[in-house]
Amino acid sequence: MGTFLIILVLASASVALVAALSALRAGFRLRRTRIELQTYFSAEVVRLAERATELEKNLAALDARARALPIRVSELQENLVTLGILTNALTTSLRQAQKILSSTGFKSSLAKPLAEAVGNRARGSSDRRGEAPRP
Repeated sequence: MGTFLIILVLASASVALVAALSALRAGFRLRRTRIELQTYFSAEVVRLAERATELEKNLAALDARARALPIRVSELQENLVTLGILTNALTTSLRQAQKILSSTGFKSSLAKPLAEAVGNRARGSSDRRGEAPRP
């Protein structure tokens, strides 16, 4: 009877150890995926902010050219004003997103679906290159 209990305890301990190692591994994968997502989103926000700045410059140049025309087209000027307001709003939103991503870090309740999406994407790109998929 004592031997049976010892075997039962050892079997339970080994199952618990396997479960703990599996949970630890999943936690590390989640952390790595979160860091990759944060890096990706930060880079995208920076890229979009740069494009918004470029759009503002182009809009200013277009506005200057419209003012130089001998005949003023009021509808074009109204559209340019509207586009300028929307561009400013976009720039402001992107800067706020950039601050949020850089100051507080990226934590979301969507971490699991996003982690799976990034993992599937990474596996797909490594399969196309002929590499073995990451565990």
